[in-house]
Amino acid sequence: MYSAKAFAPGNISCIFVIKKTKNPAKSGSLGMGFTVNKGVLVTIKKLTNNQKFIKKINNNIKSNKKIINNDKKNHKNIIYFNNKKIDFPTVNSVIEKLTNEKVAVSIKSDFPLGVGFGISGASALATAYALNNLLNLKRPKKELAMIAHIAEVENSTGLGDVVNQYFGGFLAKYESSYKFKANNIPIKNKAVYCKYFSPIETKKVISNEKMKNKINKSGIKSLNKLKLLNHNRINLKNVIRISKEFSINSGLLKNKKVLDAIKNIEKNNGNASMIMLGNAVFSDIGFKGSRKLIIKDKGAYLL
Repeated sequence: MYSAKAFAPGNISCIFVIKKTKNPAKSGSLGMGFTVNKGVLVTIKKLTNNQKFIKKINNNIKSNKKIINNDKKNHKNIIYFNNKKIDFPTVNSVIEKLTNEKVAVSIKSDFPLGVGFGISGASALATAYALNNLLNLKRPKKELAMIAHIAEVENSTGLGDVVNQYFGGFLAKYESSYKFKANNIPIKNKAVYCKYFSPIETKKVISNEKMKNKINKSGIKSLNKLKLLNHNRINLKNVIRISKEFSINSGLLKNKKVLDAIKNIEKNNGNASMIMLGNAVFSDIGFKGSRKLIIKDKGAYLL
């Protein structure tokens, strides 16, 4: 096999509780979130005899020959994100956990990194799936997902996105995500409207003890409210309202552009909250500059 491809959906996190320990394999989060119809497409090829692949990614062939020759010499994996060569420690960690062989990875993403769509997790998971297929490693999907999850934790890029992206759907996690247990919330094929303004560095939030305590206290309270909703009251409107309450009580909702967008949506009889973790908004009605997405219950898969 010369190349392999996999897709992983973006994940919008609404509520989270940090459950990080010294052991990445026993770390994760509680929370609520959902996967959408857009995400990342990962293509992986072996690094040897790969100039055509690099040329396709970026038309500057002279520069690419220099890059690939240098990376072969330094024994590095090549990772491109939307045609730009980047250092992506989370994805590189996944590769190194699965093989010693060096590969070239092209990630095509519908969203930028760091604005709340779980793109680090999606990239890690799709990379694991595609690499497993390319090299015929025969690892089970759940094991691959756990490898991607651990890579996220180790690099402080996420705590629970991979689990949602493995299962797919609108999910509540009442146990730490490393256990790969999730409760399905019966909301799917619904439109949500999103807009991002600027990134938030996940590492700065989950490593700050003062912020962590406030987030966890608020998160537990919001998850308890979610548990109390009966079947008839579990709808997009109510879960967005619980999400907004968490975003306020946790102290995370403070960006003026995000606050103004939420206020304007509510003036138009909509419901909106902040996307975790990014200065971004999701709503049940369209608003200025928003992008329409669909809540989908399909997890990552090979192409």
